[in-house]
Amino acid sequence: MAVERRPLTSIKNQSSAATAKISAFGALSSKLAALQTAAKGLMPSATQTALDKFASYTGTVKDTAIASASVSTGAVAGNYALKVSQLAGGQNLLSNAFVGGASAPVSGTSLTIDFGSMTGAGNTFAADGTRSKTIQIDSDNQTLAGVRNAINGANLGITATIINGANGAQLSLTGSDGSDQVFKLSGISELEFNPDAPTGNYTQKTTAQDAMFSLNGVAITSKSNTVSGALDGVVLNLTGTTTGDGTTLNVTRNNLDGAKKALEGFITAYNDAMGTMNTQGAYDPTTKVAGSLQGNRVLREAQTNMRALLFNTTAGGTSDYQRFSDIGVKVGTDGNLSLDSAKFTAAMAADPNAVANLVNKVGSAYNDSIERITGTSGSISAATTGLQSTIKSLGDRQSALELRLTTVEARYRSQFSALDTMMSKMNSTSSYLATQLANLAKTS
Repeated sequence: MAVERRPLTSIKNQSSAATAKISAFGALSSKLAALQTAAKGLMPSATQTALDKFASYTGTVKDTAIASASVSTGAVAGNYALKVSQLAGGQNLLSNAFVGGASAPVSGTSLTIDFGSMTGAGNTFAADGTRSKTIQIDSDNQTLAGVRNAINGANLGITATIINGANGAQLSLTGSDGSDQVFKLSGISELEFNPDAPTGNYTQKTTAQDAMFSLNGVAITSKSNTVSGALDGVVLNLTGTTTGDGTTLNVTRNNLDGAKKALEGFITAYNDAMGTMNTQGAYDPTTKVAGSLQGNRVLREAQTNMRALLFNTTAGGTSDYQRFSDIGVKVGTDGNLSLDSAKFTAAMAADPNAVANLVNKVGSAYNDSIERITGTSGSISAATTGLQSTIKSLGDRQSALELRLTTVEARYRSQFSALDTMMSKMNSTSSYLATQLANLAKTS
């Protein structure tokens, strides 16, 4: 049966080779997808210029005790005069001492908290009826600690703590920052507080107020010390107040670092993809082992396209920076790319817009080319579909051949069995005849 099984072995080898090619195409697609992602990293969005794609910003405040700044895309580089006259803060009240400590009893089973702001000259409390809240104090918790727990459990933006001093326990209440976070307390006589007349049950330590500052002489208020929106792309964190001429906020733009990082990412992905293609298409004369895609048309075209784009993609226009080589991208003897950092830095310093435009053109060219190779209607998809069809066809042939071989083997076994039976009979007859002839010789 060894001879009859040779076609089956050939079919299995062909199927294994096709499967290996599909696996190789999968690995190639993965590497090209990574390269495409890196190429897109060289391209600006629809709302960006080529140079804006790589811009990063830094914000520094000269007097770090006054403020800090975080800066993002959309900021405008420049120096801004900053003056801070007032920080945002929350209302803080400290109650009279309760000699009974945290377990001291309080009257009333509910505490109403009204939120609002001070109007006029700051002497009249205007409540915001939509934010009024009544907290229930059950009879088992009518103590100073019970009130504290009820306030904290209501999550109203007021933090309640008990401070145990020499004269007894005192309830400390701290509200959220902002002038609209003034609060009034009623319902429990020992803990009532009226902002219009802030005396009696509490000592008011701080008032609820907005931050007040100016940028380049423009007055600004904020309910929080973390300020966004005053300058596009800038978030200020106010921490102190200024005197005299104030301090300076400096916003700087850096185009080099982002562009260099994106380009280095592209170079790494390119070298990785080309390394995979070289391995898949290689032949090792020592081991006499060929790559899964050696001689494959799709692989050759992909290699050719990836290399050609390096040399054929130009920026256009009149800039001195037309090709990758002009900005420091070098091709080694092994085909790998590397970046001459000094040359790239010099190019960015001389004409950053031209460099960014060239990088964008290269990124766009690679993105489009890879899409034609790896897309749903690309050459790898078509090749994979063809290989899958081949594997199915080979599978059908294998099944048919295995069925035929089973039939042939059964026939051979049947024929051998019949032959064996016949030989056994012939041997028996031969023995009988030999015996008879021997007996005949004895009687003669």
